[in-house]
Amino acid sequence: MSMYGRDPWGGSLEINAADSATDDDRSRNLNDLDRAALSRTLDETQQSWLLGPAEQKKKKKYVDLGCIIVSRKIFVWTVGSIVAAALLAGLITLIVKTVPRHRHNHAPADNYSLALHKALMFFNAQRSGKLPKHNNVSWRGSSCLSDGKGKQGSFYKDLVGGYYDAGDAIKFHFPASFAMTMLSWSVIEYSAKYEAAGELNHVKEIIKWGADYFLKTFNSSSDTINTMVAQVGRGDTSGGSITPNDHYCWMRPEDIDYERLVTECSHCSDLATEMAASLASASIVFKDNRAYSQKLVHGARTLFQFARDQRGRYSERGSEAAIFYNSTSYWDEFVWGGAWLYYATGNNSYLQLATNPGIAKHAGAFWGGPDYGVLSWDNKLAGAQLLLSRLRLFLNPGYPYEEILRTFHNQTSIIMCSYLPIFTKFNRTRGGLIELNHGRPQPLQYVVNAAFLATLYSDYLEAADTPGWYCGPNFYSTDVLRDFAKTQIDYILGKNPRKMSYVVGFGNHYPKHVHHRGASIPKNKIRYNCKGGWKWRDTTKPNPNTLVGAMVAGPDRHDGFRDVRTNYNYTEPTIAGNAGLAAALVALSGEKTTGIDKNTIFSAVPPMFPTLPPPPAPWRP
Repeated sequence: MSMYGRDPWGGSLEINAADSATDDDRSRNLNDLDRAALSRTLDETQQSWLLGPAEQKKKKKYVDLGCIIVSRKIFVWTVGSIVAAALLAGLITLIVKTVPRHRHNHAPADNYSLALHKALMFFNAQRSGKLPKHNNVSWRGSSCLSDGKGKQGSFYKDLVGGYYDAGDAIKFHFPASFAMTMLSWSVIEYSAKYEAAGELNHVKEIIKWGADYFLKTFNSSSDTINTMVAQVGRGDTSGGSITPNDHYCWMRPEDIDYERLVTECSHCSDLATEMAASLASASIVFKDNRAYSQKLVHGARTLFQFARDQRGRYSERGSEAAIFYNSTSYWDEFVWGGAWLYYATGNNSYLQLATNPGIAKHAGAFWGGPDYGVLSWDNKLAGAQLLLSRLRLFLNPGYPYEEILRTFHNQTSIIMCSYLPIFTKFNRTRGGLIELNHGRPQPLQYVVNAAFLATLYSDYLEAADTPGWYCGPNFYSTDVLRDFAKTQIDYILGKNPRKMSYVVGFGNHYPKHVHHRGASIPKNKIRYNCKGGWKWRDTTKPNPNTLVGAMVAGPDRHDGFRDVRTNYNYTEPTIAGNAGLAAALVALSGEKTTGIDKNTIFSAVPPMFPTLPPPPAPWRP
């Protein structure tokens, strides 16, 4: 097949689509052409037409790479792209190496975050049992490894582990359960802030250490129980008793050689419900570990049923607990524990109990009183009301809960008003510390709990797009609540008339004579017996070991403080107090915009309005 075009000199020009001429033919034709050119003179146009193409080499359309033949255009583009990418990568590397870096994730820690690191270390120093290698308290070691062992026919195998309550070696389960509940609550609300402070894994480890121990204090594998352990150790020295025990003796827990008594109880609704709240809240913290979380939930259910079936105060009937941690009522624990079990299980029966007006009335929800609004190891009502106000703010379940939830919400608002300086519900010291316990000793444990509640309520309102709340006719911004919390925590951290930090190891001026056996006796390979440690109790020298993070009991109503080891009303720390401190610190730490985790606490709660079933298939004849 051929194509025809116009010859520039006239006539037709034939272009063959398939040139079958051999190389010899082509050479012969070229020779003929050369001889023709020599036989006559060519003009410029003819010369340019004839000679031009002969001097230029036609570019090949393909590139032979040996194992493959590719298009020249594709090859050029590929090589060019590689070179351009290399140049760009080099330019980016140069910029990264030379431009100053802005470390947004490593901003200088604020005082609350710095204090939080130390406050959590106190729990490491309070651990009982066989300590992990990474406990990070050099002067502590494994202790009381025989707790609960050797009693035949008991429902427990051993009671090794848990936390010592304060400066002694007693394990009081009532305040210890409250301490773990507070820590779990703070993790559920502020896990992002714990993560930012680098303490999330640490605080979860602290909670698990407590929860694992609580599961030993009753038959946690059973659905029903009729008794549980209330405490391990003994501290009664009334009547001049000189029997070696955890208060009469002053010795390191590692050196204890006397018998440690185990106290059981069969009518202890307050203790059982508080421990149920502790396990239920911990189950939310560990919800990603399904097997462990369900184990905690089962234990919480068993304890709560026990509390309902065999009612009574754990500290009545002349028990030793009445001397140290006397419980005034178990009704507030019913509201508190019921709320936590509802969040942990989504079972409406717990919510019905927690919002029962009769139980709320017995708990004192409607009548006030001098200690109304004071959250402590004894009275959980203020915390329970805030916890249930959260349900109304974010899920609003409506009938039949709306009326009582609205009441709890209103009461929470009233409590927040009582914390403000412009109201006279609670006095303040000249230095600005709120007197929630009305001038009685050991005030700081109540102050930190109030600071946590105030900050948390402020964050609840912010998350609900509410700028503030009413105290009577007056409207107050959420910032007012945070300011209250900050002034109280700042007082504890050193902004007080004595310029003293009441958290050991924080700042330059803090208590050096903490009422604490382990911290006051040197770890020098010498074993001091029961009375042998008295010389360390009575010496005026500072403690040889620093009890990092311990919040001491606090100053008196005149902002005065005596740094003496023998006066526990000033210098003794407790795990319940430190739990409230850690909760308040993490709530105030970091950026305000981080806020709370709105949804995790509701992870087990079913939707208030279940999704409708899909519509039926269209009708077909």
